[in-house]
Amino acid sequence: MELGKYSFGTGDRFGLQGKYQLKAFEKALQEGVAITPVWNKSNREHSIVHSEPADVRNEADEAVASLHWKQPYFVDADHINNSNVDKFISSSDFFTLDVADFIGKPAEENDVTYFMSFFSRYKENFSIPGINHSFEINDKILREIAGKYLYAIKEAASIYRNIESKKGKGNFIAEVSMDEVSSPQTPIELFFILGALSMEKIEFHTIAPKFTGRFNKGVDYVGDPKAFAKEFEEDILVIDFAIKEFNLNPQLKLSIHSGSDKFSLYPHIANILKKYNKGIHIKTAGTSWLEEITGLAMAGGDALELVKKIYAKAYDRQDELCAPYASVIDILHDKLPKPETVNQWNSEKFANALKHVPGHPDFNPNLRQLIHVGYKIAAEYGNVYLNAVLSNAELVGQQVYENLYERHIRRIFY
Repeated sequence: MELGKYSFGTGDRFGLQGKYQLKAFEKALQEGVAITPVWNKSNREHSIVHSEPADVRNEADEAVASLHWKQPYFVDADHINNSNVDKFISSSDFFTLDVADFIGKPAEENDVTYFMSFFSRYKENFSIPGINHSFEINDKILREIAGKYLYAIKEAASIYRNIESKKGKGNFIAEVSMDEVSSPQTPIELFFILGALSMEKIEFHTIAPKFTGRFNKGVDYVGDPKAFAKEFEEDILVIDFAIKEFNLNPQLKLSIHSGSDKFSLYPHIANILKKYNKGIHIKTAGTSWLEEITGLAMAGGDALELVKKIYAKAYDRQDELCAPYASVIDILHDKLPKPETVNQWNSEKFANALKHVPGHPDFNPNLRQLIHVGYKIAAEYGNVYLNAVLSNAELVGQQVYENLYERHIRRIFY
């Protein structure tokens, strides 16, 4: 089972936008760019909106049947571990093995000793083809890398084997994810992580490291895009070299958990992928949910009033909503408009404040991030929210399609 050169993970909090998401991939395919769609949803999101993993499979299958999609597609059990993977086994064929919580936990000393022996041939000045500087490797550095990552790598292997015992060898895509941590993995750390994963004899298709800078949910990158580009290019070269050194999956590629909308990085990503003719997996977060709210705001009337109520409740419950996402949001709370102010807005004003159009005078990234984590409020409205979306399906769906195709796919893959 292979993922394809380009793949794109897209979340859908309420499972209503599968057809409009797929239309974006259909449009790309018509223009000669084949991108494998991957519908992703985490255990946390399922618990908040009271859905089940089978619902994501049904959404994907129904979208594929509706548009007569003949290309591969996948359903991703996003950010799973051994404590929750079982519920995803039957409906998923892509598994994001999230081991971020295990980084830094001490590994067994005999495992550390073996790690250091295995990689001893890379000690002293070590070079990777294409990277114009060498890396000084010694026992201290090897031990530090083992101390930071080896336990997590062992955990990734454990989750993988658990899945393989139930799905069967070669019947699923595996991604190893280390992105939701405070410190990035350097390119040289990535090399040894890949090597250690090879020691476990598991077949993984993508690797999602933590990159330099802030990848906040739903807004642009915070950091130096040129520094990211240098790191990203070196990671591409590291993977190329590691594939040969450790006999890894020849289709192994980087995965970027973008949190959506990293517009300032897209030109760098696109240029580097073209330079080396490499693939990529991009995983967005709540893009479709934000576009649902945008579409409802544009619809006006009762739909706009519902959106305002959702915002008011989110404003009052900021601490509760933001806590689970503290590492991936930066909201300046004094820059959030008060609910009584928002209640005076018309459709255009609300939509412009939410829609990510950099430079627009009404755009408010703080409001956008709060709405992003506020889907719990919409879930509490139950059928009231779902019926509002369904009643405005074409308007909402058009926002989903245009956002995914115009703002993401065209900027990365063309």
